[in-house]
Order: sequence, then C-alpha cells, then structure tokens
Amino acid sequence: MSDLLAPTDEDAIAAAIRRAGTAREPLAVGGNGTKSAMLRPVQAARSLSTGNLTGITLYSPKELIISARAGTPLSEIEATLNEQGQHVIAEPPDPGGPQTIGGVVATNLSGPRRVAWGAMRDHLLGLRAVNGHGQVIHSGGRVLKNVTGLDLCKLLAGSHGTLAVITEVTLKVLPAPEAVGTLVLPGLDAADGVSSLSAALGSPYSVSAAAWLPADATDRIPMLSAFHGPVALVRIEEFAPSVAYRMRKLRDELGGRGEILDDAASRSVWHAIRDREPLVPMTDEAVWRVSVRPSAGAQVLRSVGDACGARGYLDWGGGLVSLAGPATAAAHEAVQMAARDAGGSWMLMQGSETLRVAVDVIPPEPEPLARITQRVKAAFDPHGILNPGRLYASL
Repeated sequence: MSDLLAPTDEDAIAAAIRRAGTAREPLAVGGNGTKSAMLRPVQAARSLSTGNLTGITLYSPKELIISARAGTPLSEIEATLNEQGQHVIAEPPDPGGPQTIGGVVATNLSGPRRVAWGAMRDHLLGLRAVNGHGQVIHSGGRVLKNVTGLDLCKLLAGSHGTLAVITEVTLKVLPAPEAVGTLVLPGLDAADGVSSLSAALGSPYSVSAAAWLPADATDRIPMLSAFHGPVALVRIEEFAPSVAYRMRKLRDELGGRGEILDDAASRSVWHAIRDREPLVPMTDEAVWRVSVRPSAGAQVLRSVGDACGARGYLDWGGGLVSLAGPATAAAHEAVQMAARDAGGSWMLMQGSETLRVAVDVIPPEPEPLARITQRVKAAFDPHGILNPGRLYASL
C-alpha cells in the first residue's frame, strides 16, 4: 500500500505537489477512493487524497449556487440542498461509498437526467485546483456572468486528476421536483423500446429520463419485477398536478398503453437505474459504458451479447449502453468493436487490475489529437506526477 498524504488545506496540497515534482515522484490522486477501480490503475509510491479538504464554503439558495471544498461528501451537499428543496442537477451515480464532490466532478459522472439537462461539467460554474507545478489555478466564478475566457472547468471535469488536483468547486443547482412520475411500457424489445423513448423525448412534455431494461434487469428492481419482461421507462418531474397531466397525455400519444408509477415507486426505480443496479455485476466481471447515437444502442447490446455473452441495459434514450460481462481481453475487444461499428465511444468502468493494465480503457486518440493531449498534459503537469497512466499508458 502506498503512503497516504491527506492535507487539510489547499496550501498543503500545493506544497505536497511541489515536493513530488522536485523528487519526480508520481502521486495517485483521489478523494475517498470510491472510483479507484475505474480506468487504469495508477502506479505510485504515494497517494494524495483530498478527503480531508472538506466543508461547504458558500451556499446561496436564492442564487441557486453552492461551493464546496473537493473532499466534501456528496451526501452532505445533497442534504444541505434538500433542506432548501434543491438538488444537484446531474444526478451523479452512487458507487457504493462516501464519494466526494471533487471526485464526482473529476470523473464527470452523470445519471439519467443527463439526457435532458446535460452532464456534470455543464453545471460547473467555477473551480479551484493545483496543477503539477504546485500552482493554484482557478476558473469561472460564483455567478454565471463570471464564466468567461478559457473554460478550464470543462477541461478539468472528466480529466480524472491527470491535469490538476481539484480543491474547490462551484455548482449551479435547481429546485428539486415536487413529484416524479414514470410511464412503464412493457413487452418491447430493445429496438422498439428505443423508438418509444425517442418519441417520448421528442414530445412537448419535458421528459427528464428515458431507459430500456431487458427482462433479467427488470426482475432485479422490486418496483418493476411484476412486469416479468422487458420494459421501456419514461420519467417526468415537476409539480404534482403537472406531472399527472403530462403523464396521461404522454401515454395517450404513445398509443394509450402502459402503466404509470407513482412518486415513491418512480424515485426508487430511477435511483436503481442511476446506480447501475440492473446490472449487478459478479465480482469477477468487468463493466463498460458505451456512448452512441440512441438508434444504435440496441445493436450494440445485441452485438456484444452475441460475441461474449455480456448483458446490459440502455439509458439516455438508448444513447448510453451499460454492460457487464467477462473480464477478458476478448470481451473487451468485443465491446470496442461494437462501439466502433456504431460510431460511438466506450470506457472500462470496472475490471480486474490485470485487465485494466493490459488494455486501452478509453479509445486511443487519433495522432493529431493525441499530440494536443500531450501538450496539454505537459503544460499542466510537466513532470508527469499526477495520476500517471490513469487514462493512457503513455501519459
């Protein structure tokens, strides 16, 4: 196990990075380690954690803005927002541990609401971070009009700690919905399910989530197990009377079939989908995310299933394929091939360390883009000490 550095303030983080840079000692950067099984493992003698850098530094409910240090638990932020009837827009998935807001932003993970409201990075107004020089940098601000110039927020969101260590973030938040409703369309195969989801998303009823689950996935969710087969799911969130009205209208437009779930059942179902509960991967299995145009999602599911027996479900109207299957190079190649054939992208979300070292965990970049990536990495982290090898073996 590597030595753990867990500073309690930004200056100490900067000092630790400067020392590591001088000594050319790589650092495994993280928060509470809830996402350590993602992507490539980092080989480093020391770990630098932001887990002790905690606390909400600004909350203005009327301005719909919250700022917090990177190590602040997401649960603490959600509890604070809930007291004022507000929520984190991107609906980040729960990995099954005390994840931090810095980790959520650094990985840019988003839940079912992404199809309507965008990714986590789209709600990031500002941040502070320490780069590989040990310099404190900041971007954006605490109001929308301050977000000008080079948008480092979007660059660092999703960089997985390879460019800088995020120390504080500022997010835009929104009022939480008073009520949630879900239209369940049973008995549809993946292709027909995506067609219905597309029609729902194209309707005027402000659909906030759209997913398709096969029969085995449906059986794993208590609120859906009674349907005994594949289902397409469409969510609407708003004031209670509006949800009830729009649910009825949407059902009518989709042929007058299907069942409407109430608020409690709907929230339970979408929490399960957000947290990948329909997959329930076995301990020795790998998990992938494939992003494609929605109309190609069903084909990706079928291709990967035929090639290696992997199973999965569709979110984001068919545009996100979540897969679990054998943690083998052959299965990984099948996922890559299906994604490439569909013109999409992929990410290895979970797998054995042996697999994650041996394969590309995200698609290799074309040479011109790879050169830009190398220059950006060199500018932010000239000594290559921040999460080396996390995304690409050579960086």
